[in-house]
Amino acid sequence: MRRFLPSPAMVVAVVALIASLSGSAVAALVITGKSIKNGTVTGKDIRNHSLRGSDMKHDGIGGGSVKESTLGPVPSAYLAAGSVRFAVVNAAGQAVRGRDISSAARTSEGRYQVIFNANVRSCGYYATIGDASASAPPSHSEISVSSLGSNVNGVAVRTQNGGNGNQLDRSFHLIVMC
Repeated sequence: MRRFLPSPAMVVAVVALIASLSGSAVAALVITGKSIKNGTVTGKDIRNHSLRGSDMKHDGIGGGSVKESTLGPVPSAYLAAGSVRFAVVNAAGQAVRGRDISSAARTSEGRYQVIFNANVRSCGYYATIGDASASAPPSHSEISVSSLGSNVNGVAVRTQNGGNGNQLDRSFHLIVMC
């Protein structure tokens, strides 16, 4: 009976197969961070999404390293970016100052409309009677606000005497928060 011995070609093939399969595992054990020269690994050498924040040294990446055009908006930054619009309007219906305001007008006794440069229909409106300057606000006054039915960018404001409910022209401060 003949023994079952592998041929020399088979031995070479098996050794080559084992070496090729264990090559990366051996490289992972042999190549460490200490054996890589500083500054030789570039962005091309790093696979996308393979690094996490915990892989970076604290304060290791500065603002100059970040390509800002690739960043999306931060969800909570909407308020910081100025989602609050406001208007200070005098009793004659003229806008004294404000942010993102297109126009302001007195439409009749004690009635005003303030138009902003964006849709404010789903926002919150907050108004108070107050002088456009540093003087004291008038006493016995009331104010009410609502969205302007004819324009999604507008807010309707009504001012009146608090004692008898008669509409009166009053200066006011209006804040719109979206």
